[in-house]
Amino acid sequence: MSGLLALLDDVAAIAKVAAASVDDIAGAAAKAGAKAAGVVIDDAAVTPKYVHGFEADRELPIIWRIAIGSIRNKLVILLPALLALDHFLPQLITPLLMLGGAYLCFEGAEKVWHALFPHADAHVEADFDTKDPSHLEEEKVAGAIKTDFILSAEIMTIALATIESPSFWMQAVTLAVVGILITVGVYGAVALIVKMDDIGLHMAATSRTGAGRSFGRGLVKGMPKLMAFLSTVGTEAMLWVGGNIITHGLEVLGWPWLYHEIHHLAEIAAHATPVLPGLVGWAVTATLDGIFGLVLGILLIPVATRLIGPAIAAVTGRKAAH
Repeated sequence: MSGLLALLDDVAAIAKVAAASVDDIAGAAAKAGAKAAGVVIDDAAVTPKYVHGFEADRELPIIWRIAIGSIRNKLVILLPALLALDHFLPQLITPLLMLGGAYLCFEGAEKVWHALFPHADAHVEADFDTKDPSHLEEEKVAGAIKTDFILSAEIMTIALATIESPSFWMQAVTLAVVGILITVGVYGAVALIVKMDDIGLHMAATSRTGAGRSFGRGLVKGMPKLMAFLSTVGTEAMLWVGGNIITHGLEVLGWPWLYHEIHHLAEIAAHATPVLPGLVGWAVTATLDGIFGLVLGILLIPVATRLIGPAIAAVTGRKAAH
């Protein structure tokens, strides 16, 4: 009997440790998710533009494919890579993030350049070939997953820096929890956004009240404008997140001038505004980061399309765009 009681005591102790570990993981995941909230919002803003223009029955399958790619980015590639870098070569994390930030600047600037000069560059124009819908979908999904990889790397890196546990496994489990929850939240919200017009049609046709039918019609009329707005915000998000990654990386590497000047100007604007100074400071920071990201991205367009692209094509054997 005493042996059984001792065994039960051991089981109870193990259960307490396990419960404490779960609480620690949940707390660390919540804290890490809060720190990465800005990039999460950018991720949610970027994604809807990748389904803009497709048939309604392809929207959810495209989002599902991007979400699966996002999970693979976070759990299969980024989680082990970041843990290994954090342990063996932590000094490489910032330069790699800056490369990702430069890619975001390039992609955002490419969209702006194409909007301003639709036929100005054959290399850019080749990325917008819409003759084959299946090919376009593959290109859009691949592009979304590449962009998600950069944003996911930023999210996971912020989360890793927030985790204070010395335990390797606690870090790994917490990062996995953060990655899964953020992916479900982001792509669940995106799926709801892109299907709101269908919800509106259903309400307009089946609602028993006039107000309900009017609300449904309002959703149908308003969703194209919302999707266009989110597409614009997504492009802007690429620029301000990419610009911020670069300026912050320069500060970490010992060139803090630009990062400090942007934040100094943001503080001046915030102190000069009696209403919502925090929001004003954030808006100024995001705007200046975005301007820097746009300038850098425009400078990178010829580099990427005329040097890097042909070099990759030569290595991989694929034909470069002309």
